[in-house]
Amino acid sequence: MFLAFLKPTLRAKNPLRVAGASGGRFTCFERNWLRRDLNVVGFGLIGWLAPSSIPAINGKSLTGLFFESIGNELAHFPTPPALTSQFWLWLVTWHLGLFICLTFGQIGFKGRTEDYFER
Repeated sequence: MFLAFLKPTLRAKNPLRVAGASGGRFTCFERNWLRRDLNVVGFGLIGWLAPSSIPAINGKSLTGLFFESIGNELAHFPTPPALTSQFWLWLVTWHLGLFICLTFGQIGFKGRTEDYFER
């Protein structure tokens, strides 16, 4: 064919491809890096609900204040919460505590089951 000399003889290589990847099985992280376990979710939720339900803020608990603020905001539903609403403070505080509790629960539970900690 007349235009055969215009076809490249070498294929362009992908610069993002890892050399020796052996079909994409070699990665920096394990495939199951999260190692999800429902025990951690259950115990972490209970571990956060118990202390956040202690009435320590003017005789009210953090969970109670958060749920009460949800009810107050749902009372005027189509209108979103104002930026000055206490709802945002209780939302961020409650969820931050929950995520910290779940993170430490994951570290502790998996560390114990995989013998990270010496006895």
